[in-house]
Amino acid sequence: MAADQSTATEKPAVADKPIAADKPAATEKPVSTDKPATTDKPVATSPDQPAAADKPATAEKPIAELQHKENTPVPPSNERMQCAAFSPYVGDLNPDHGAHPSRELINELLDKLVKETRFRCIMTYGVMNGLEYVFAAAEARNLKVIAIIWLDDDVAVNTQSINSGIEVARAFPQTILKLSCGSEVRTRHGNAFDGEITRCIDSLRKAGVTQPITTIDTWWEWCNRSWPCKQSSFGKSVDWIGTNIFPWWENKHSKIFPCVPAKKAADFHIARLKDLRKTYPKKDVILTEFGWPNGPAGGTEYNVHTKQHCGVAGRKNQMKVVNQTFKKLAQKNWSGVVFEAFSENWKPSNEGSFGSYWGLCEGKPPYTCARGLNSK
Repeated sequence: MAADQSTATEKPAVADKPIAADKPAATEKPVSTDKPATTDKPVATSPDQPAAADKPATAEKPIAELQHKENTPVPPSNERMQCAAFSPYVGDLNPDHGAHPSRELINELLDKLVKETRFRCIMTYGVMNGLEYVFAAAEARNLKVIAIIWLDDDVAVNTQSINSGIEVARAFPQTILKLSCGSEVRTRHGNAFDGEITRCIDSLRKAGVTQPITTIDTWWEWCNRSWPCKQSSFGKSVDWIGTNIFPWWENKHSKIFPCVPAKKAADFHIARLKDLRKTYPKKDVILTEFGWPNGPAGGTEYNVHTKQHCGVAGRKNQMKVVNQTFKKLAQKNWSGVVFEAFSENWKPSNEGSFGSYWGLCEGKPPYTCARGLNSK
């Protein structure tokens, strides 16, 4: 636990970013395994490759029947990954209540992603409530996964989530390449649930899970809420550093970096990654979320401290941020995960009017994807 972590007086926007990811709904009884995971290295297949999605061999079988017969994990790869954050809560779906994504919808979305984008790696947000099918669907399409075990303030649900995470990690050792115990838990709750993060990490290790483990959070949390950057107490207990960096939210909340326009966003991402690599010299550091809203076109917000307007939403700026960031990451052979594959219409309730505009693909049928993505 890191309850004794020092707190800085100035908190950048990323740390204040409201997050309401695809957590398992507390009112729903979680299925024994949920959320798909994403990958470490992109598979060398053509973007026009027909999806192998609806294979009868994998479409309807339970997790126990879908696992590799040999159940032998692939050794960790240091190869560069270019991934997309994937949540199937599109249209009218909401992770906090109501129906969960169907297998048919998951198949349709992954088919669209494979056909219309270059991504052969995804990152997922949970391992319960039907999302466990994502792993089978990803494996059928030769996609790799970084899997997040969702943790929040309900300890009982966290226990189910951890157990499900162990199950899918064992069942799909060649598809799930990395694991995270939570996403932005400290950003949402401060240090109140550090014990839950530690319990998750310890449980995975005791269960013999072989994939590298982290807890994903903003660069500000990994810098121990300090500037210059200092090590967080979790630095010694994780295998890798997964960090989310969003100039868009810095532009709204931060005193330290209050003005980063789209044309400078890629450089900002690289600068913060360099800070973390210097702070954690023995750890692999992965940019687990970055992006820019594509709308409402021309929309902007002011910094709460300086009143500057530095972030302007729009598809052109989104493509600029995504393409330039992946280009700079590739030059350094570093990995990154763009947020996000499909826009989620439920997010404005948590993130304001820009919340439903982060997808590279639309969040409603026919789920059309942006055409401006550069090739690998």
